Amino acid sequence: MPDISGKAPKGVLNRGWSASVDDYAIAGGWTRSGEALVVADAAGGIYAFDGKSGARAWACQESHDGGVLAMAIHPSGTSFATAGQDGRVLVWGVAKGQVKQTIEVGKGWVENVAWSPDGRWLAASCARQVCAYGADGSEAWRSENHPSTVSAIAWAGARELATACYGRVTFFDARSGEAGQTLAWKGSLVSMALSPDGDVVACGSQDNSVHFWRRSTGLDSMMSGYPGKPSALAFDDAGILLATSGGQVVTVWSFHGSGPEGTTPGALELHVESVTTLAFARRSMRLASGGRDGAVVVWSLKKNGEGGPIGAAIVADVVADLLWRPDGRALAALDAQGGVTAWRVG
Repeated sequence: MPDISGKAPKGVLNRGWSASVDDYAIAGGWTRSGEALVVADAAGGIYAFDGKSGARAWACQESHDGGVLAMAIHPSGTSFATAGQDGRVLVWGVAKGQVKQTIEVGKGWVENVAWSPDGRWLAASCARQVCAYGADGSEAWRSENHPSTVSAIAWAGARELATACYGRVTFFDARSGEAGQTLAWKGSLVSMALSPDGDVVACGSQDNSVHFWRRSTGLDSMMSGYPGKPSALAFDDAGILLATSGGQVVTVWSFHGSGPEGTTPGALELHVESVTTLAFARRSMRLASGGRDGAVVVWSLKKNGEGGPIGAAIVADVVADLLWRPDGRALAALDAQGGVTAWRVG
Protein backbone atom coordinates (compact mmCIF):
# COMPACT_ATOMS: atom_id res chain seq x y z
CA MET A 1 0.00 0.00 0.00
CA PRO A 2 1.48 3.42 -0.91
CA ASP A 3 2.03 5.99 1.82
CA ILE A 4 -0.81 8.44 2.47
CA SER A 5 1.24 11.60 2.91
CA GLY A 6 -0.20 13.14 -0.25
CA LYS A 7 -3.73 14.52 -0.49
CA ALA A 8 -4.77 12.53 -3.54
CA PRO A 9 -6.91 9.51 -2.59
CA LYS A 10 -5.43 6.08 -3.26
CA GLY A 11 -6.74 2.56 -3.77
CA VAL A 12 -10.51 2.09 -3.66
CA LEU A 13 -11.10 5.74 -2.71
CA ASN A 14 -11.76 7.76 -5.86
CA ARG A 15 -12.27 11.48 -6.16
CA GLY A 16 -15.79 12.58 -5.35
CA TRP A 17 -16.60 15.99 -3.94
CA SER A 18 -15.77 18.29 -1.05
CA ALA A 19 -17.71 21.01 0.75
CA SER A 20 -17.52 22.88 4.03
CA VAL A 21 -19.60 23.99 6.99
CA ASP A 22 -18.96 26.96 9.26
CA ASP A 23 -17.52 25.15 12.29
CA TYR A 24 -16.26 21.78 13.49
CA ALA A 25 -18.25 19.22 11.46
CA ILE A 26 -19.43 17.11 14.38
CA ALA A 27 -22.11 14.70 13.10
CA GLY A 28 -23.96 13.65 9.97
CA GLY A 29 -25.70 10.97 7.99
CA TRP A 30 -26.78 9.85 4.52
CA THR A 31 -30.41 9.53 3.58
CA ARG A 32 -31.67 6.04 2.81
CA SER A 33 -30.95 6.08 -0.93
CA GLY A 34 -27.92 8.38 -0.65
CA GLU A 35 -29.47 11.31 -2.47
CA ALA A 36 -28.45 13.68 0.33
CA LEU A 37 -25.83 13.98 3.07
CA VAL A 38 -26.89 15.97 6.14
CA VAL A 39 -24.19 17.49 8.38
CA ALA A 40 -24.25 19.38 11.69
CA ASP A 41 -21.48 21.59 13.01
CA ALA A 42 -20.45 22.41 16.57
CA ALA A 43 -21.87 25.94 16.35
CA GLY A 44 -25.39 24.65 15.68
CA GLY A 45 -25.47 24.86 11.90
CA ILE A 46 -27.34 22.19 9.91
CA TYR A 47 -26.57 21.62 6.21
CA ALA A 48 -27.84 19.33 3.46
CA PHE A 49 -25.67 18.49 0.44
CA ASP A 50 -26.59 16.77 -2.79
CA GLY A 51 -25.22 13.26 -2.49
CA LYS A 52 -23.77 13.13 -6.01
CA SER A 53 -22.44 16.62 -6.60
CA GLY A 54 -21.94 18.02 -3.09
CA ALA A 55 -23.95 21.13 -3.95
CA ARG A 56 -25.52 22.69 -0.88
CA ALA A 57 -29.29 22.14 -0.91
CA TRP A 58 -30.08 24.19 2.20
CA ALA A 59 -28.58 25.44 5.46
CA CYS A 60 -29.90 26.57 8.84
CA GLN A 61 -27.64 28.43 11.25
CA GLU A 62 -27.71 28.29 15.07
CA SER A 63 -30.38 25.61 15.32
CA HIS A 64 -29.34 24.77 18.88
CA ASP A 65 -28.12 27.37 21.38
CA GLY A 66 -24.58 26.37 22.29
CA GLY A 67 -24.23 23.89 19.45
CA VAL A 68 -25.17 20.43 18.17
CA LEU A 69 -23.93 17.31 19.94
CA ALA A 70 -25.53 14.43 18.01
CA MET A 71 -27.61 13.55 14.95
CA ALA A 72 -29.65 10.53 13.86
CA ILE A 73 -31.26 9.87 10.47
CA HIS A 74 -34.76 8.33 10.59
CA PRO A 75 -34.87 4.82 9.01
CA SER A 76 -37.21 6.16 6.32
CA GLY A 77 -34.55 8.66 5.26
CA THR A 78 -37.06 11.50 5.02
CA SER A 79 -36.36 13.09 8.41
CA PHE A 80 -33.61 13.31 11.01
CA ALA A 81 -33.12 14.40 14.61
CA THR A 82 -30.49 16.67 16.15
CA ALA A 83 -29.61 17.04 19.83
CA GLY A 84 -27.88 19.97 21.43
CA GLN A 85 -26.49 21.78 24.43
CA ASP A 86 -29.79 23.61 24.87
CA GLY A 87 -31.59 20.54 26.24
CA ARG A 88 -33.65 20.09 23.09
CA VAL A 89 -34.11 17.59 20.28
CA LEU A 90 -35.27 18.90 16.91
CA VAL A 91 -36.85 16.68 14.26
CA TRP A 92 -36.26 17.97 10.72
CA GLY A 93 -37.51 17.22 7.23
CA VAL A 94 -34.64 16.37 4.90
CA ALA A 95 -36.10 17.86 1.72
CA LYS A 96 -36.49 21.48 2.83
CA GLY A 97 -34.80 21.64 6.22
CA GLN A 98 -37.95 22.56 8.12
CA VAL A 99 -38.24 21.81 11.84
CA LYS A 100 -41.19 19.46 12.25
CA GLN A 101 -40.99 18.90 16.01
CA THR A 102 -39.27 20.57 18.95
CA ILE A 103 -38.80 18.34 21.98
CA GLU A 104 -37.77 19.80 25.34
CA VAL A 105 -35.76 16.97 26.91
CA GLY A 106 -34.22 18.60 29.98
CA LYS A 107 -32.00 21.30 31.40
CA GLY A 108 -28.69 19.64 30.58
CA TRP A 109 -26.91 18.73 27.36
CA VAL A 110 -28.61 16.14 25.16
CA GLU A 111 -25.54 14.12 24.22
CA ASN A 112 -27.09 11.08 22.50
CA VAL A 113 -30.04 10.56 20.17
CA ALA A 114 -31.13 7.41 18.30
CA TRP A 115 -34.13 6.13 16.33
CA SER A 116 -35.37 2.60 16.88
CA PRO A 117 -34.83 0.39 13.81
CA ASP A 118 -38.56 0.48 12.97
CA GLY A 119 -38.66 4.28 13.32
CA ARG A 120 -41.44 4.21 15.93
CA TRP A 121 -39.37 5.53 18.83
CA LEU A 122 -36.81 8.26 19.29
CA ALA A 123 -34.51 7.97 22.31
CA ALA A 124 -32.40 10.75 23.80
CA SER A 125 -30.18 11.03 26.85
CA CYS A 126 -29.83 14.15 28.96
CA ALA A 127 -27.49 14.11 31.93
CA ARG A 128 -28.41 11.04 34.03
CA GLN A 129 -31.71 10.22 32.32
CA VAL A 130 -32.83 8.64 29.07
CA CYS A 131 -36.20 9.41 27.45
CA ALA A 132 -38.24 7.85 24.66
CA TYR A 133 -40.63 9.70 22.35
CA GLY A 134 -43.32 8.54 19.97
CA ALA A 135 -43.75 9.41 16.32
CA ASP A 136 -45.67 12.58 17.24
CA GLY A 137 -42.89 13.79 19.55
CA SER A 138 -44.79 13.06 22.75
CA GLU A 139 -42.85 11.61 25.67
CA ALA A 140 -43.54 7.91 26.14
CA TRP A 141 -41.39 7.42 29.23
CA ARG A 142 -38.43 8.80 31.16
CA SER A 143 -35.99 6.73 33.18
CA GLU A 144 -34.97 7.28 36.76
CA ASN A 145 -31.52 8.77 37.28
CA HIS A 146 -28.57 6.61 36.28
CA PRO A 147 -25.54 6.46 38.60
CA SER A 148 -23.78 8.99 36.34
CA THR A 149 -24.23 10.86 33.06
CA VAL A 150 -25.37 8.49 30.32
CA SER A 151 -22.36 8.10 28.02
CA ALA A 152 -23.96 6.06 25.21
CA ILE A 153 -27.28 4.65 24.00
CA ALA A 154 -28.07 1.99 21.40
CA TRP A 155 -31.14 0.06 20.25
CA ALA A 156 -31.13 -3.72 20.58
CA GLY A 157 -33.69 -4.29 17.87
CA ALA A 158 -36.98 -2.40 18.04
CA ARG A 159 -38.00 -3.60 21.50
CA GLU A 160 -35.10 -2.65 23.76
CA LEU A 161 -32.92 0.37 24.39
CA ALA A 162 -29.49 0.00 26.01
CA THR A 163 -27.73 2.71 28.01
CA ALA A 164 -24.18 2.86 29.33
CA CYS A 165 -22.89 4.88 32.27
CA TYR A 166 -20.60 4.46 35.26
CA GLY A 167 -20.80 0.90 36.52
CA ARG A 168 -23.43 -0.62 34.27
CA VAL A 169 -25.27 -1.21 31.02
CA THR A 170 -29.07 -1.26 31.36
CA PHE A 171 -31.72 -2.47 28.91
CA PHE A 172 -35.13 -0.74 28.88
CA ASP A 173 -38.38 -1.92 27.32
CA ALA A 174 -39.07 0.37 24.35
CA ARG A 175 -42.79 0.69 25.03
CA SER A 176 -42.98 0.92 28.83
CA GLY A 177 -39.52 2.10 29.85
CA GLU A 178 -39.29 -0.68 32.39
CA ALA A 179 -35.68 -1.49 33.24
CA GLY A 180 -34.76 -5.08 32.45
CA GLN A 181 -31.38 -6.75 32.25
CA THR A 182 -28.50 -4.92 33.92
CA LEU A 183 -24.84 -5.73 33.20
CA ALA A 184 -22.53 -4.52 35.96
CA TRP A 185 -18.93 -3.40 35.68
CA LYS A 186 -16.87 -1.51 38.27
CA GLY A 187 -15.67 1.32 36.11
CA SER A 188 -16.69 4.21 33.89
CA LEU A 189 -18.00 3.08 30.49
CA VAL A 190 -17.23 5.67 27.80
CA SER A 191 -18.48 3.97 24.62
CA MET A 192 -20.78 1.13 23.56
CA ALA A 193 -21.55 -1.04 20.54
CA LEU A 194 -24.11 -3.84 20.23
CA SER A 195 -23.87 -6.81 17.89
CA PRO A 196 -26.63 -6.81 15.24
CA ASP A 197 -28.61 -9.50 17.09
CA GLY A 198 -28.33 -7.55 20.35
CA ASP A 199 -26.65 -10.43 22.19
CA VAL A 200 -23.12 -9.07 22.56
CA VAL A 201 -22.54 -5.77 24.33
CA ALA A 202 -19.11 -4.16 24.03
CA CYS A 203 -18.02 -1.11 26.01
CA GLY A 204 -14.85 0.93 26.12
CA SER A 205 -13.81 1.70 29.69
CA GLN A 206 -11.99 4.54 31.41
CA ASP A 207 -9.35 2.02 32.51
CA ASN A 208 -8.15 1.55 28.90
CA SER A 209 -9.94 -1.76 28.37
CA VAL A 210 -12.84 -3.12 26.33
CA HIS A 211 -15.38 -5.12 28.32
CA PHE A 212 -18.00 -7.28 26.64
CA TRP A 213 -20.94 -9.39 27.77
CA ARG A 214 -22.94 -12.15 26.11
CA ARG A 215 -26.51 -11.52 27.21
CA SER A 216 -27.70 -15.02 26.35
CA THR A 217 -25.18 -16.71 28.66
CA GLY A 218 -24.35 -13.98 31.14
CA LEU A 219 -20.63 -14.51 30.51
CA ASP A 220 -18.33 -11.53 30.22
CA SER A 221 -14.72 -10.88 29.24
CA MET A 222 -12.24 -8.04 29.16
CA MET A 223 -9.63 -7.04 26.59
CA SER A 224 -6.93 -4.87 28.15
CA GLY A 225 -3.67 -3.27 27.04
CA TYR A 226 -5.02 -0.31 25.07
CA PRO A 227 -2.83 2.81 25.35
CA GLY A 228 -5.88 5.04 25.85
CA LYS A 229 -9.63 4.93 26.38
CA PRO A 230 -11.23 2.82 23.61
CA SER A 231 -13.77 5.39 22.46
CA ALA A 232 -14.06 4.01 18.91
CA LEU A 233 -16.00 0.72 18.60
CA ALA A 234 -17.87 -0.86 15.68
CA PHE A 235 -19.47 -4.22 14.83
CA ASP A 236 -19.84 -5.45 11.29
CA ASP A 237 -23.36 -6.28 10.03
CA ALA A 238 -22.89 -10.01 10.61
CA GLY A 239 -21.72 -9.59 14.19
CA ILE A 240 -18.52 -11.51 13.44
CA LEU A 241 -16.00 -8.69 13.88
CA LEU A 242 -15.64 -6.03 16.57
CA ALA A 243 -13.25 -3.23 15.62
CA THR A 244 -11.82 -1.22 18.52
CA SER A 245 -9.20 1.44 19.07
CA GLY A 246 -7.71 3.33 21.96
CA GLY A 247 -4.62 4.57 20.13
CA GLN A 248 -2.95 4.43 16.71
CA VAL A 249 -3.69 0.75 16.08
CA VAL A 250 -7.12 -0.67 15.18
CA THR A 251 -7.62 -3.95 17.04
CA VAL A 252 -10.19 -6.31 15.48
CA TRP A 253 -11.65 -9.14 17.58
CA SER A 254 -13.34 -12.06 15.85
CA PHE A 255 -16.45 -13.71 17.27
CA HIS A 256 -16.26 -16.39 14.60
CA GLY A 257 -16.35 -19.91 16.04
CA SER A 258 -15.35 -19.88 19.71
CA GLY A 259 -13.71 -16.42 19.62
CA PRO A 260 -12.70 -13.96 20.72
CA GLU A 261 -11.55 -15.65 23.94
CA GLY A 262 -8.29 -17.46 23.42
CA THR A 263 -7.65 -15.94 19.99
CA THR A 264 -5.23 -13.30 18.72
CA PRO A 265 -6.95 -10.19 17.32
CA GLY A 266 -6.10 -8.55 14.06
CA ALA A 267 -3.91 -5.45 14.36
CA LEU A 268 -4.34 -2.79 11.66
CA GLU A 269 -1.45 -0.33 11.60
CA LEU A 270 -1.17 2.73 9.37
CA HIS A 271 -2.31 5.74 11.43
CA VAL A 272 0.42 7.84 13.03
CA GLU A 273 -1.91 9.42 15.61
CA SER A 274 -4.86 8.09 17.62
CA VAL A 275 -7.88 6.70 15.80
CA THR A 276 -11.02 8.76 16.46
CA THR A 277 -13.76 6.89 14.60
CA LEU A 278 -14.53 3.50 13.04
CA ALA A 279 -17.32 2.46 10.67
CA PHE A 280 -18.13 -0.75 8.78
CA ALA A 281 -19.79 -0.61 5.37
CA ARG A 282 -23.16 -2.39 5.31
CA ARG A 283 -23.18 -6.05 4.30
CA SER A 284 -19.42 -5.91 3.91
CA MET A 285 -16.20 -6.66 5.73
CA ARG A 286 -14.77 -3.31 4.73
CA LEU A 287 -13.87 -1.08 7.67
CA ALA A 288 -13.11 2.65 7.54
CA SER A 289 -10.97 4.31 10.18
CA GLY A 290 -10.27 7.99 10.75
CA GLY A 291 -7.72 9.57 13.07
CA ARG A 292 -6.30 12.65 14.67
CA ASP A 293 -3.72 12.59 11.87
CA GLY A 294 -6.44 13.44 9.34
CA ALA A 295 -6.00 10.05 7.69
CA VAL A 296 -8.95 8.04 6.38
CA VAL A 297 -8.15 4.39 5.69
CA VAL A 298 -10.35 1.65 4.22
CA TRP A 299 -9.44 -1.90 5.28
CA SER A 300 -10.48 -5.25 3.86
CA LEU A 301 -10.89 -7.82 6.65
CA LYS A 302 -11.12 -11.57 7.02
CA LYS A 303 -13.31 -13.49 9.48
CA ASN A 304 -10.36 -13.88 11.85
CA GLY A 305 -9.98 -10.09 12.15
CA GLU A 306 -6.84 -9.85 10.06
CA GLY A 307 -6.68 -7.62 7.01
CA GLY A 308 -4.93 -4.82 5.22
CA PRO A 309 -5.48 -1.33 3.77
CA ILE A 310 -7.10 -1.06 0.35
CA GLY A 311 -7.65 2.70 0.21
CA ALA A 312 -6.51 5.86 1.95
CA ALA A 313 -6.82 9.64 1.84
CA ILE A 314 -6.00 12.71 3.93
CA VAL A 315 -8.39 15.45 5.09
CA ALA A 316 -7.57 18.84 6.57
CA ASP A 317 -7.81 18.03 10.28
CA VAL A 318 -8.94 15.53 12.91
CA VAL A 319 -11.53 13.13 11.49
CA ALA A 320 -14.71 13.61 13.53
CA ASP A 321 -16.94 11.04 11.82
CA LEU A 322 -17.00 8.60 8.91
CA LEU A 323 -20.26 7.95 7.07
CA TRP A 324 -20.73 5.12 4.58
CA ARG A 325 -23.48 5.66 2.04
CA PRO A 326 -26.04 2.86 2.57
CA ASP A 327 -25.04 1.11 -0.67
CA GLY A 328 -21.34 1.13 0.34
CA ARG A 329 -20.31 2.89 -2.87
CA ALA A 330 -19.42 6.20 -1.24
CA LEU A 331 -17.72 7.27 2.00
CA ALA A 332 -17.86 10.71 3.61
CA ALA A 333 -15.53 12.16 6.23
CA LEU A 334 -16.23 15.10 8.54
CA ASP A 335 -13.31 17.01 10.01
CA ALA A 336 -12.49 19.54 12.71
CA GLN A 337 -11.99 22.40 10.24
CA GLY A 338 -15.53 22.00 8.93
CA GLY A 339 -14.52 19.97 5.92
CA VAL A 340 -16.96 17.51 4.33
CA THR A 341 -15.25 15.15 1.91
CA ALA A 342 -16.96 12.36 -0.05
CA TRP A 343 -15.19 9.74 -2.13
CA ARG A 344 -16.57 7.24 -4.63
CA VAL A 345 -15.58 3.76 -3.46
CA GLY A 346 -14.44 1.22 -6.03
